[in-house]
Amino acid sequence: MAEKGRRSAVRLTARGAIALALVATLAGYVLAALLGIEHIVGAAFVLASTLGVLMVNKRDLLSLVVTPPLTFFCATLFVELGRAFGSVSIVQSLALGLYTSMTRGAPWLFAGSAIVLGVAWRRGLRDNVRELREELKAGAEAARPRQTFVPEPEGYFEPRVYGTPRGED
Repeated sequence: MAEKGRRSAVRLTARGAIALALVATLAGYVLAALLGIEHIVGAAFVLASTLGVLMVNKRDLLSLVVTPPLTFFCATLFVELGRAFGSVSIVQSLALGLYTSMTRGAPWLFAGSAIVLGVAWRRGLRDNVRELREELKAGAEAARPRQTFVPEPEGYFEPRVYGTPRGED
């Protein structure tokens, strides 16, 4: 029996939330190709990113906040690479396809990133950033053992002479 006031909700790790956004974006590309509606890709990305940030563990918020642009780019690269293999010039087709898709998806990418940042901030991102700063400060302030200067043994850096010595001429 569940305790009163305690929710038993499904929680994701940062990797799970990133995978959710990646798979949903790829599914959006498939649906967009089948139905001919380009906005499905962006809507799927924003929806999956929002769902991911709502379901992720609070300790993983910092990792999740920085990944939406990378997730969208990876999904777009995968799709455009598949499209480019059927063309005469793979590199030119890939470059043009990436440019077009990323330009078309920029508003959705910005919206998804902003929503993820806003929701994560409300869920406790501020505490994660504070903890990271404290850890970094503690690591920088840790006393490092000072070593006194110990000179190398004499002759250590002297060059070696190979072969036979030259005779005096």
